[in-house]
Amino acid sequence: MNTSSEMNHEEVLRVKLEVLRSEHRDLDDAIHALVERGTSDQLQLRRLKKQKLALKDRIQKIENELTPDIIA
Repeated sequence: MNTSSEMNHEEVLRVKLEVLRSEHRDLDDAIHALVERGTSDQLQLRRLKKQKLALKDRIQKIENELTPDIIA
């Protein structure tokens, strides 16, 4: 962390990345719980999977921004 009270752009992205990963895991757990119960509402299940996919896309975007392009 910086010694100053402000975080730089990369630190903010890393915090966002961890939050998104946590949300992604939570959605995954919720989906598995619904499937295991066997009484899952298909519409709700579809919505959760769509949210999970959107989170995955956001995670990938941040990971790409944090990973420098290496020109060989």
